[in-house]
Amino acid sequence: MYKTHTCGELRAGHAGQTVTLAGWVHRRRDHGGVTFLDLRDRFGLVQVVANPDLPKETLDLVSDVRFEWVLQVTGLVQKRPAGMVNPKMETGEIEVIARQVKVLNPAKPLPFMVSKEDEPIDENTRLKYRYLDLRREKMRRNLELRHRVVKFIRDYLDKRGFLEIETPILFKTTPEGARDYLVPSRVHPGEFYALPQSPQQLKQLLMVAGIERYFQIARCFRDEDQRGDRQPEFTQLDLEMSFVEREDVMALAEGLFTELVAEVVPHKRLLASPWPRLTYEEAMQRFGKDNPDIRFGLELKDITDLAQGCGFKVFEAAVAAGGHVRSFNAKGLGD
Repeated sequence: MYKTHTCGELRAGHAGQTVTLAGWVHRRRDHGGVTFLDLRDRFGLVQVVANPDLPKETLDLVSDVRFEWVLQVTGLVQKRPAGMVNPKMETGEIEVIARQVKVLNPAKPLPFMVSKEDEPIDENTRLKYRYLDLRREKMRRNLELRHRVVKFIRDYLDKRGFLEIETPILFKTTPEGARDYLVPSRVHPGEFYALPQSPQQLKQLLMVAGIERYFQIARCFRDEDQRGDRQPEFTQLDLEMSFVEREDVMALAEGLFTELVAEVVPHKRLLASPWPRLTYEEAMQRFGKDNPDIRFGLELKDITDLAQGCGFKVFEAAVAAGGHVRSFNAKGLGD
């Protein structure tokens, strides 16, 4: 058995127990012949203490240990001395007094420090050493958050009669908003599969088949120019419902995301309930786009009456052609 406990679960109630842990060396400190190692696994950190009364071969091994070495440690859990409790660690009330230390895997010098969250790291370096990047606390939290979001969505929709159904990835080309990624067929030379931009036709097939309520966490592929809100490969919540009206769909989405935020990120709140609803025309008139961020305070105002006869030919021509002139007030930024 590689471990009896995770690094993040040990508490004062475990004091007096002998445990075996396995994880990565997050930090190390040497003080007067005593070595302190912060051992990390996916579940958290715990302080391991290597005292000078350990066998020489163990002390020699510990002296060689560097950041991100993978160790197996067997030792006794004890409460930290008064004044040494670390409130910043969930395991800060205790430490593990090492009795046996085994190197499971040494590590070469690191291109960046996993333990330093505030250290700027070049993006290319992060991608090259992605396995190191994913060890960072921020990245681990992101993965856990994504897992919790997907799990909540599945549970929420399951309780409302939805079936999660996987649809094919290799499919025929269908009209969508971008170009398809094509995969050549080995069996039929000169013919191709298309990766789905969305499961649109497939979920419509399911509705015709009488499934009524379908969803999946779908992988989608779109060959289009790179922009801040565009990705060639992405994941979306895809769902379809039969025998419903527009209000039914909007109410489902509003309930899902309101409860999702409250459950997964309770320190955040969606303040307005019911959600504000805008027609397409109102969105374009007030914000100039069909997917506005309504937190943005600089709403457009119609000044067509003021622009008519203002002497600026561009505005006057637009009004004469039946158009409108809209503006926003950037307070304090005028000459």
